[in-house]
Amino acid sequence: MKNIVLILFSSLLFIACETKPKSKLPYIGNFDLEYKKMNGKTVVDTLYPTIPTFSYRNEDSILVSNKSFKNKIWIVEFFFATCPTICPIMNSQLKNLNKETEDLSKHIQFISFTINPKNDQPSVLKAYKKKHGIKAKNWTFLTGDEAETHRLGIENFQTFAGRDEEAEGGYAHSGAFTLVDKKGYVRGVYAVTGYDGTVNKKEYQRLKEDIFKLLEDEYNVTAPRKSKKS
Repeated sequence: MKNIVLILFSSLLFIACETKPKSKLPYIGNFDLEYKKMNGKTVVDTLYPTIPTFSYRNEDSILVSNKSFKNKIWIVEFFFATCPTICPIMNSQLKNLNKETEDLSKHIQFISFTINPKNDQPSVLKAYKKKHGIKAKNWTFLTGDEAETHRLGIENFQTFAGRDEEAEGGYAHSGAFTLVDKKGYVRGVYAVTGYDGTVNKKEYQRLKEDIFKLLEDEYNVTAPRKSKKS
């Protein structure tokens, strides 16, 4: 009898583990609280912001917006083409990540916003992509209103981007990448590149794993876990 009880208990534990709900990535950003009555009780909802509507020209001078990348998750950076410090390192890391996720390219969009649109016109961005060997179809470079771009970076993508006359190149920005889900919610910010040009391999790996996690757990997209050398 004792053995039967132990077997049943073990089976219940196994079932409990099997049916345990998958944990989701957190939502990032300044949130609001909404209070409402349900069945006579006060319920509190946490409301996180989504990325607001934007409109930019890409490296081919085509006007694009959020809708141009619908039904994809985004990996976003802020950079500028004449950046003499961390931008080439950031884009090298994004190239590696793009290659490692190429089997999922129809589900992923890489977006690079320039924070110096006065210089970085579409033709400049196109030349930049060619110079750095960026051929991926799911990676676009965008140029538009400078103040709006800086605001988007800081307030919505949760990464610093702005003019700084004392910084090399006249602009300062974070070396972080932002992960956005299909509904426009920020789900992670990853400090992959330091201001001194160092690469945080743990942050890079965390970003890659979170991409797989987001696709698998929330969109039922099977993500191959193979690793490719750059």
